[in-house]
Amino acid sequence: MTKQSIFGRIAQLAKANINAMLDSAEDPKLMLDQMVRDYTNSIADAESAIAETIGNLRLLEDDHREDVEAAGEWGNKALAASRKADELRTAGNATDADKFDNLAKVALGRQLQSEKEARAAEPQIASQTTVVDQLKNGLNAMKEKLGQLSSKRDELIARAKTAQAQTQVMDAVKSIDIMDPTSEVSRFEDKIRREEAKVRGASELAASSLDAQFESLEDIGELTEVDARLAALKAGSSSSSSSSSSSSSSSASPASLEQ
Repeated sequence: MTKQSIFGRIAQLAKANINAMLDSAEDPKLMLDQMVRDYTNSIADAESAIAETIGNLRLLEDDHREDVEAAGEWGNKALAASRKADELRTAGNATDADKFDNLAKVALGRQLQSEKEARAAEPQIASQTTVVDQLKNGLNAMKEKLGQLSSKRDELIARAKTAQAQTQVMDAVKSIDIMDPTSEVSRFEDKIRREEAKVRGASELAASSLDAQFESLEDIGELTEVDARLAALKAGSSSSSSSSSSSSSSSASPASLEQ
């Protein structure tokens, strides 16, 4: 994975507007699960690429350090050869002195080459250091986004479960609502009320029949009383008639006797 692709991937994921993406999703939970997987995989890829980039930077730094150290060593060798040449020249040995001066020149040439290579590597090291810092910051941003996604997913799942539980409770309450005319309880209550009404009707009917029987008994009682009174009247009338006849006979006898 190139540095440009790493930057693009990190910038895209780190700047992602999670809430906007969720608002446009048909199934936010599934989308969050997929986003968490994508982020996790992207972070793993980015970590691998960044580790490689850091490794290359460390190699450049090692090479630069070696060039700097080599430049210092060749400088020391050049100084030692120059001093030896001065000693030999002072002692009158010009031939050997020239040899050591030539060695000093060779060492100085190596020193210059090492310094040149070290200077050439410094801009590249600075650039790579900036890249690595940016990649590290981007990776941290990705990890923060991953944490937000994980929290959002857990929150959403919890809310979904709560909503589902509330729906189940509401459905259960609705199914046992005795005021619901379509419910079994309401129909059973209607059936009981009809049975109760039937019993009340039967009771009223039985009571009506009993009242009629008592009324007939009262009628019979009245008829019996009437017959009794009629018999009494008749008996009274007969007694009165007998008394009147007796009285008439008694009053007529003296008269007849007087005649």
